[in-house]
Amino acid sequence: MKDIILKVENISKQYRLGTIGTGTISHDLNRWWHRMRGKEDPYLKIGETNDRATKGKSQYAWALKDISFEVERGEVLGIIGKNGAGKSTLLKILSKVTGPTTGEIKTKGRIASLLEVGTGFHPEMTGKENVFLNGAILGMTKAEINSKLYEIIEFSGCQRYIDTPVKRYSSGMKVRLAFAVAAFLEPDILVVDEVLAVGDAEFQKKAIGKMQDISKGDGRTVLFVSHNMAAVKDLCTRGVVLVDGKIDFQGNVDSCIDFYLKNEKAQKIYNKKGHCNSNYVARVFITDDLGDEVERAIQRSEKIYLNFELYINDATDVYFGSTLLSNLNDPIISLPFDNKFINTGFVHIKILLPTKNLKGGEYFVEAALWNKGEVFDRKDDFISFVIIGDTVIEKSGENIKGYLISDEVWKIKSI
Repeated sequence: MKDIILKVENISKQYRLGTIGTGTISHDLNRWWHRMRGKEDPYLKIGETNDRATKGKSQYAWALKDISFEVERGEVLGIIGKNGAGKSTLLKILSKVTGPTTGEIKTKGRIASLLEVGTGFHPEMTGKENVFLNGAILGMTKAEINSKLYEIIEFSGCQRYIDTPVKRYSSGMKVRLAFAVAAFLEPDILVVDEVLAVGDAEFQKKAIGKMQDISKGDGRTVLFVSHNMAAVKDLCTRGVVLVDGKIDFQGNVDSCIDFYLKNEKAQKIYNKKGHCNSNYVARVFITDDLGDEVERAIQRSEKIYLNFELYINDATDVYFGSTLLSNLNDPIISLPFDNKFINTGFVHIKILLPTKNLKGGEYFVEAALWNKGEVFDRKDDFISFVIIGDTVIEKSGENIKGYLISDEVWKIKSI
C-alpha cells in the first residue's frame, strides 16, 4: 500500500496584476457581498493563463491552475519548467508562505523549506543564533537543535564565521548555512527551490549527496526545483513539468526531462538579424557511407555523416559551426568550420560522426552561421538521432559516466 505523505488537490492561485493586494475596494466589497449570500467569488471566473510573454487583456492571471499530484514517503520529486511557469508559487503554497486561491493540500509531518537565500535569517543575529531561530521555526526544541549543532556547522563550512552576524555573510555562505539547518533538523518533507545555484560546485555536490541520503537512508521526502537537468536526473525519481501554471506532464524523471527539453526546443523563436539578409542554415541531415539518407536510429558500428546545407548570399567573413548535444543539452563535441566561405549560393558541408565513441542514447545537433559576433541564423531543433547500444564497458561491467568512450588502451608503467 502506498504511503502518501503529500497530496495536492486542484490547487490554483490567482493574482491581480499591477497592484499589491487582492484588488480594489469595490472588488473586495463585491467578494464580501457574494460570500454573504453563499455564492462563488465572482473574480474566480475571470483571468488568463500565466503566459508572461504576452500582454493579455484581463487584470487577473492564474499563476497556478488546477494542480494535482501525490508524493510518496521517501520519494524525490523534481518540479521543472521555464521561468514564470509557477514552480516557486507552488512551493510557497506547499511551505505555507502563501495560501492557495482554491484547492487543498494534505500533508503528514513537518515541512522544511529553502525557497530563497537567507529566508528567515535575522541579519543582526549571528550564524549560530540563526540556527536556533530557524530550528525553532521548524518546530524543534533547543535540545534537538543542540544535538545537531556541530553537524550543521561542519556541513555548512562556515565555522570561522558562525559567531558573526549573517548580514556580513556572502549569498553563498547564507545558502550553505540555511541548507544545513533545513537538512540536518530532519524534516519529513524538504522543499528546495533553485537555491543550490548560488553555491559553488563543491557545495552543490555535498548538498545533492545529502538530499540523496535524506531520501534513501532516512526515508524522507524531497521536492526539488532546478534548471540544472543533470542534477534533477541524478537526484529525482519522478518529475512534474509545469507550463504556464498548469501540469503539462508527470511521470518518471527521464520521461519528464525528455518532454521538457523537446517542448522547449519546439517553442523557440530564432533570431535572424539578416546582416546580409539571406545567409541561413537550410537543412541538416544524416547520410551513410554511400551518401544515402538514413533513419535517426543509428548502430554504433555504422559509418555516419552529418550533412549541412547552407545558403550564403554574402561570403564576407562568414563562419559556420556546429555542436553535438546530449539529451540534457550538455555540449559534447564542437564541430567548427574554420575556413571562410569563398563561394556564394548553396554550400554543402559533410562531417564524419564519431558514432563508435558515443554512449548509447539520444543526441541533438545545433548549427549556426555568424560574423564577428553577429548571428545570421542559429538552429538547435533541426535533427536528433539515437545511438543504439548500451552504456556499459564489457570488461568492467560497470556503468560509465560521460558521453564519449575512448579508443585508447591504457598502459601501466612502473616508476
